[in-house]
Amino acid sequence: MSDLLPLFPLPNVVLFPNVFLPLHIFEPRYRDMVTDALAGDRLIGMVLLKPGWEHDYEGRPPVYPIGCSGLITHAERLADGRYNIVLRGVERFRIVNEDRSRPYRCATIERLVDDQLKPDDRAAVRRQRAKLEAMLAPTPERPSRSSAAELVDERSAASLRIPSTMADDDLINGLAQYLDLDPLEKQALLEQRGLRARAESLVDLLEMKMMMTRVPRVPDVAH
Repeated sequence: MSDLLPLFPLPNVVLFPNVFLPLHIFEPRYRDMVTDALAGDRLIGMVLLKPGWEHDYEGRPPVYPIGCSGLITHAERLADGRYNIVLRGVERFRIVNEDRSRPYRCATIERLVDDQLKPDDRAAVRRQRAKLEAMLAPTPERPSRSSAAELVDERSAASLRIPSTMADDDLINGLAQYLDLDPLEKQALLEQRGLRARAESLVDLLEMKMMMTRVPRVPDVAH
């Protein structure tokens, strides 16, 4: 990864390591970004815009400092200059300082490498994986869906057929990205320092959401 990373800020997208993300690039400044990235190391840093970005979107509205770099694995340039690209998440990073010398946003970044899992951490991750698989499994009441699976974006549902051979980190990161969670919830998951913490936070989040769906609504009382 080069010292200066192009940044692509969006209000509703969080990228996770080793997860694929299709994007349509149409703004002129970000077309330039993709062109330059393709001529270089093909890396782009995905970052989440902070609330209130609408007031200065054409400028440089604040972003959360932790993002995920993505490698352009596929790029199609359209006749009018727009791009369709696919990113594969590479690794988390923290923004150290923004560079303002180009029309699109760039930053000096610090790479964030998760610690190697110890045996007890790996065992804990496996327990969380089992919980996630159970939550996403079909129920007798809903043979095709589970209550947790209702959180899956329909466009991504096919991606959640979980093979037993899928690595734990790919499963955790894939669910964190593909589940229909609030962008701030996804950002919080990305900011977890290791796979165990991310897995435990994801299970806690899904259990809370499932519990909320079971709470009966109190009917309005006319006065």
